[in-house]
Amino acid sequence: MKQHTILDSPYGPLTLVADDGVLCGLYMTEQRHRPPEENFGPRDDTLFGDAEEQLEAYFAGELKEFSIELRLHGTPFQRSVWAELRKIPYGETRTYGELAEALGNPTASRAVGLANGRNPIGVIVPCHRVIGAGGGLTGYGGGLDRKRRLLDLEGGTAPGDTTLFQLEA
Repeated sequence: MKQHTILDSPYGPLTLVADDGVLCGLYMTEQRHRPPEENFGPRDDTLFGDAEEQLEAYFAGELKEFSIELRLHGTPFQRSVWAELRKIPYGETRTYGELAEALGNPTASRAVGLANGRNPIGVIVPCHRVIGAGGGLTGYGGGLDRKRRLLDLEGGTAPGDTTLFQLEA
């Protein structure tokens, strides 16, 4: 049975979804590939305490690694990409090509990008840490502005400072 809550964040409202009590979704407003709201189940604001606490600590710059149980629904290839995303350390980035190589298929960077874009648990499964081959920002389901802000948060750049990452041409 699915249930959800909505959490305020510095990046706008986040919808957290659980499947039998295990986090299976974290969606931003206006996110690409966001499932329809009717798929989230009834609202339950009591179920997500650990996830809310860890997200608040992350946004405050106090948490660098999440320890929340996750249930990732996707194809075997998507789940392998998402597992690889979770290996990218806080404050670091990887290119789509580097992820493809880590998966043993160096020609699969486009497929990696597609799987990355379908990540159902943004922020916690850090798809925002994937950048273009030239080091610039490329697509992000939550929007490039949010991606830049998340990377700046992890890079220690305060709001208003020069951003570390630029859009890739």
